[in-house]
Amino acid sequence: MPTDVVMPQMGESITEGTITKWLKKVGDTVNRDEPLFEISTDKVDAEIPSPAAGTLTEIKVPEGSTVGINTIVAVIAESGSAVAAPKAPAPAAKKDTVTPAAKEAAAAPTAPASSGGTDVVMPQMGESITEGTITKWLKKVGDTVNRDEPIFEISTDKVDAEIPSPVAGTLTEIKVPEGSTVSINTVVAVIGGGSAAPARAAAAAPTTPTPAPTQTTKPAAATPAPAAAGERPRSSPLVRKIAKDNNVDLTGIAGSGAAGRITKSDILARIAGGTAKPADAAKPTAAPIPGEAVPMTKMRTIIAQRMVESKRTSPHVHTVFKVDMTRIVKLREKEKSKYEQRNGVKLTYMPFITAAAIATLIKFPIVNAVIEGDSIRYNRNINVGIAVALDWGLIVPVIKHCEEKSFLGIARAIADVADRARSKKLAPDEVSGGTFTLTNSGIFGEEFGLPIINQPQSAIMGIGGLSKEPLVLTDKDGQDTIAIRSVQHFSLGFDHRIVDGADAGKFMAAFKSHLENWEDEIG
Repeated sequence: MPTDVVMPQMGESITEGTITKWLKKVGDTVNRDEPLFEISTDKVDAEIPSPAAGTLTEIKVPEGSTVGINTIVAVIAESGSAVAAPKAPAPAAKKDTVTPAAKEAAAAPTAPASSGGTDVVMPQMGESITEGTITKWLKKVGDTVNRDEPIFEISTDKVDAEIPSPVAGTLTEIKVPEGSTVSINTVVAVIGGGSAAPARAAAAAPTTPTPAPTQTTKPAAATPAPAAAGERPRSSPLVRKIAKDNNVDLTGIAGSGAAGRITKSDILARIAGGTAKPADAAKPTAAPIPGEAVPMTKMRTIIAQRMVESKRTSPHVHTVFKVDMTRIVKLREKEKSKYEQRNGVKLTYMPFITAAAIATLIKFPIVNAVIEGDSIRYNRNINVGIAVALDWGLIVPVIKHCEEKSFLGIARAIADVADRARSKKLAPDEVSGGTFTLTNSGIFGEEFGLPIINQPQSAIMGIGGLSKEPLVLTDKDGQDTIAIRSVQHFSLGFDHRIVDGADAGKFMAAFKSHLENWEDEIG
């Protein structure tokens, strides 16, 4: 039975996507979950996996075309089925028109659940969440599952998460394929004791399909070749992270995956073999500079809009303070090994900075407040957002009720949310409700940044790089000396409608004093 491949919804506010590249051509055999095509939306660029194994019999939308979500873009038939003769390629349009009837058909409800089983439903991942997109099935029909074992992954406008099985049993039916977006409480699978074939949603093709493969893949060879000079190796974010962590240059690896893609097995084999080429030994190649204006991507367009909205909403003012971190640097160097052994968490600089910010916010609650119309709401709790850089973007998990936490509690919370952010295990309420944000751009070497406020908050602190500098020190007798000290710059961006310059200066002076004269217990 043919399987329709649809344009997935990559978030609640996403209504369309652009196919930037087909990774397979008509007639190619594809495996389930194998990357099939690449898309670009106003939120993210992503590789879309195949919802089924079989043969790619038809490509309905060419590269460069923008179509609405749930539009059928390709068809996959079971292996051995006849392949439709490819039609002449149509030129890539700025935006394809898909009729409402086709969209409704693509989102048609699936067959009812089989009797005698337990329905698995799309969960509500937060009060404001009304739907979710199934990005990956972790189990297939016929697999045995345990209670609370992850069975599929979802993506919402708030968070990506793994969804556990409500009961133990056998997965007898998958009612919603990967890439589909459904409302909360929709039955997406059935767990029982028997076996059943997965139900598939009926979907009508667009009224004016333009099937045309524009991507050709290299024929399979006995020995895969590495990427050509100047060509970016094809790999997943996970592979790139492993390579970065192990200082491996991907250009020297021959990928065994589709179209020469470097797989996890390839990178692990290279590391195990000890023949990795150091990344810093690779010769940089200059990127070609286009001779004409290049349109902004959808993601860049939306980022621009949101940044302008924040600047338009809040009259931004920034103040920058230089902080002598020598006392904390020495304390950390002295305690970090024992601290990790004793508490099971690494002692980084972030808990010191966060704890100092929390103590200062308690003294200056106006910086933790928010404007509501013509009123000022003073937040009872201090909920600190910690910006976490991911391979696929940026997320700001929020640590709630920080005013109640000890230094060790803060250290554990920071490590926990950062780890779960990278493994897509954050709950929706863990990325909302922040009252103050910390962003650490100093890890890239900059002295300081001037970050834009995370609406509707009133302030954001930018953490600069830590470096050694000569400083003039004055002793209690008024004598000056020059010494090498560990110095860090911190910037406070604040909304001048609610925070005056004097308040911001007092806040930063108290923050600086707390760090330079650290006396708190670290646990």
